[in-house]
Amino acid sequence: MSEPELKSALVEKPIDVSYDFGNLAVFDTNPLNRDLLADDKQKEAHLQSVARENVQLLVNQLLQLPLKRSTEGGDSTDHKSSTVPLFVLPQPSTQLPREKPIPKQKAPTKWELFAAKKGIQKKAKEGKLVWDEQTKEWVPKWGYKGKNKQMDDQWLVEVDEEKHKNNDGELVDPRSLNRMDRKRLVKKNQLQQERNAKRALGQ
Repeated sequence: MSEPELKSALVEKPIDVSYDFGNLAVFDTNPLNRDLLADDKQKEAHLQSVARENVQLLVNQLLQLPLKRSTEGGDSTDHKSSTVPLFVLPQPSTQLPREKPIPKQKAPTKWELFAAKKGIQKKAKEGKLVWDEQTKEWVPKWGYKGKNKQMDDQWLVEVDEEKHKNNDGELVDPRSLNRMDRKRLVKKNQLQQERNAKRALGQ
């Protein structure tokens, strides 16, 4: 079996191609051979030939770029290291299309629809920290060690007889009421999120 004929590394084009080394891309504006494209038997060979020539041109240009050498360690047996040459590529000059589609716009919540109808402007967000006069430091408004849990740690709490009575007229610890209110608010927010999710799905 005869060895395949080696193609020449010298490639000439009527119109010079352009390069984007950062993306390892070649842009060839030379027209293709219409006669060969019309022939089903020669079409594929013609396209492969043009592609090979452009890749050869890219390799020829890459060999002219600056090199840096990186030392790679050997395996655990011989402990030898080898020097590997690396091409220094410039920044890409061609903007590539998005890899993923543009995210779809979320359906407005019930409150957002109501606010838009009534012309209610969205308030600017406040910071997550608040000054604590007792500890003289900034603490979170909510969450772990939040300001809203400050009453839970108090060993003594003033009780308002009118506000902190249950249905039987007995006094209730306001610290337990504070925790109950937080749990109630969390459940309310979860229900609202589920309703908004169902509304977004058209259910």
